[in-house]
Amino acid sequence: MGILGSISVVFDLDGTLVDSEPNYFEAGRQTLAEQGVTDFTWADHERYIGISTQETIALWQERYGLEAPAEELLADKNRRYLELARASTRVYPEMRAFVHLLAKEGVPMAVASGSSREAIEAILAGTGLADRLKTVVSADEVPRGKPAPDVFLEAARRLGAAPADCVVVEDAAPGVAAAHAAGMRCVAVPYLAAQADAPAFATAAAAGLLVRGGQSAFTARGAFDWLVRSARRFT
Repeated sequence: MGILGSISVVFDLDGTLVDSEPNYFEAGRQTLAEQGVTDFTWADHERYIGISTQETIALWQERYGLEAPAEELLADKNRRYLELARASTRVYPEMRAFVHLLAKEGVPMAVASGSSREAIEAILAGTGLADRLKTVVSADEVPRGKPAPDVFLEAARRLGAAPADCVVVEDAAPGVAAAHAAGMRCVAVPYLAAQADAPAFATAAAAGLLVRGGQSAFTARGAFDWLVRSARRFT
């Protein structure tokens, strides 16, 4: 057993490992425009950061009175998103370095995301992370999306790890809340700095690590050293 003991690490994907939100925004903007909603802005998009695509579609239907079936809207948005994601998705450099540090120590890792499995696998392959992150759970594969804990609990099951031995890396309040509900500690790196004072992030600050400055303040070494200091709590 290495210096991190029995710890396993579960990464969120969008906004955590990769800066995919611009692609999600553009896919959503195009999908809504096709339905006659032509004033969808980045500020509107921010309402849906951290929740699954299926839940986003349901909220759109309610907010905009969309008549198209949810399945049609979901397929349209996913198709547009995959085209954008395959063309260009940026990995946060310090997150890539963090994955490499954990891999060097033999730490079991997974990705648990609200995105479709096809989108997750396309991004991991396109960014060169697939070889390091082979265990993948999509919200499509569990009954409930975040803030329910289902994706994280399923990731722990597939890793063969107890939830109490898992640390989640997340950028959004619903994901941090899901980690807490799963009984897991959390490294919270807010995608939206203004959300750092949200109750879910306060929980992360109390029981995990809150990087208040978001990705600009996150460092692979800082997160790794926190895990090392915390490892005794997981034994």
